[in-house]
Amino acid sequence: MIATPDRTPLSREFFDRPVLDVAPDLLGRILVRTTPDGPIALRLTEVEAYDGSDDPGSHAYRGRTARNDVMFGPPGHVYVYFTYGMWFCMNLVCGPEDKASAVLLRAGEIIEGAELARTRRLSARNDKELAKGPARLATALGVDRSLDGTDACTPEDTPLRMLTGTPVPSDQVLNGPRTGVSGDGAVHPWRFWVANDPTVSPYRAHVPRRRRS
Repeated sequence: MIATPDRTPLSREFFDRPVLDVAPDLLGRILVRTTPDGPIALRLTEVEAYDGSDDPGSHAYRGRTARNDVMFGPPGHVYVYFTYGMWFCMNLVCGPEDKASAVLLRAGEIIEGAELARTRRLSARNDKELAKGPARLATALGVDRSLDGTDACTPEDTPLRMLTGTPVPSDQVLNGPRTGVSGDGAVHPWRFWVANDPTVSPYRAHVPRRRRS
C-alpha cells in the first residue's frame, strides 16, 4: 500500500542547510500552487543545486543584483527568473542568509489539478510531460516573476507552498551533471533525480548559442 503523502508544510529549518543537502531531500516533496482558477499540486522528481559565489553556474556567482536579490535570503523563499526571452523558471532559496544558494525545480509529477495544468501546457502529449523540464514546470503551475520572493514554507494559504510529501529513499536518487551549464560549473554533478521516473527531463549538455550574422 502506498502511504498518503504528508501535507505538513516544510519548515524554515529544512531550507536553512547547505544546498547539496537540501537538493536531493526535495525529491518526493509536494509543491502546491494556489490560483483563482484552482490549486495544482506537484511531486518533485528532478532538481539542480546552485551554490552562489562558490559556483560559476549560479546566477549569484558575480554578486548581488536586482535580479538575483531573493537568492541572498532568507531561506524557504521562491526565486523566479526569466530566461531566453520567453520562459520562467523557479528555485527555492536555501542555506544561511547572504549565501545565495538555491535549488532549481526541474521536473515533477502533477498529482492534483492536471486539468488546469493541461490548459497551460497544450503542447504536452501526455500528463507525464506537463512539468517535464523547468520552463514547463513553471508554465504548468502559472509561475512568473510576480511570485519572486514568495515565502514557500508558511502554514498560510500562500500562492506557493512546499509540503513534506514522501521523501525519496537515497538508493532511488541519482545524480549527474547539471543540464545546459557551461564552463567551470559544468563539471559539478549537482543534478538530482528519481531513478526511472517518467517525468524526469532528458539530460542535455550546454550548446553555445550562435550569434546571428
